[in-house]
Amino acid sequence: MARERAAGRATKRRLPTKEELRVWREFIETAETLRSELASRLQAECGLSTGDYAVLLALSEAPGRRLRSSELADGIRWERSRLSHHLGRMERRGLIRREECATDSRGAEVVLETAGAEAFRRSTVPHLRAVRELFVDALTPEQLAAAADLATALRRRLDR
Repeated sequence: MARERAAGRATKRRLPTKEELRVWREFIETAETLRSELASRLQAECGLSTGDYAVLLALSEAPGRRLRSSELADGIRWERSRLSHHLGRMERRGLIRREECATDSRGAEVVLETAGAEAFRRSTVPHLRAVRELFVDALTPEQLAAAADLATALRRRLDR
């Protein structure tokens, strides 16, 4: 029994193999290149950052086009301080506004402004075209299913 526990600990502590590191680097570098290209296109074609798009998407899907700041941060998986700074920039551009929460004076709600809804609407088709071109069309249906499985497995592990 003690030997099995020691073997389990050794397995958990072992470092990635050379091949595992090669796959890891390929995955990370490809994901970064993809993210960078999507961000460049979104900025060039629509004048939005990927952060803007994430916030606008979440608000456009929210009931009443509003969310508490904490819910928005959790939904887009950002730290609250990062979100607060980003919302300040978006607010200055007229895309969103922040209001005191009607039900809880300690919180604030982020509200999608008409200009933000319009910017999101204009950006959706070009952004989705880029997603199709750079990601979907590069993969076979089987590879796309495998990518979904991979993303699900990684997300489950990270959410623990």
